[in-house]
Amino acid sequence: MTEYQEYLTFLYSALESKNKKNLTLSETTSLVADIGLSSLEVMEFIEKIEDHFDISIPLNILPDVNTIGDLATKVKEINL
Repeated sequence: MTEYQEYLTFLYSALESKNKKNLTLSETTSLVADIGLSSLEVMEFIEKIEDHFDISIPLNILPDVNTIGDLATKVKEINL
């Protein structure tokens, strides 16, 4: 499994409790439009990722992050 796939797997499992619509999560699933995360939930989710991978995610990247795939890509870039 590639690092990218590992990040995706973690993101899918971490989002499971927020997935109220029981969507099939994929790289193209939108965090806000599809899952319906509020801005507070997005921030809590970012904190969870930071704690899990022991990284710091700069908030200025968030406007570029719309989907689970976008987020996995950014986490991989930060974690290199």
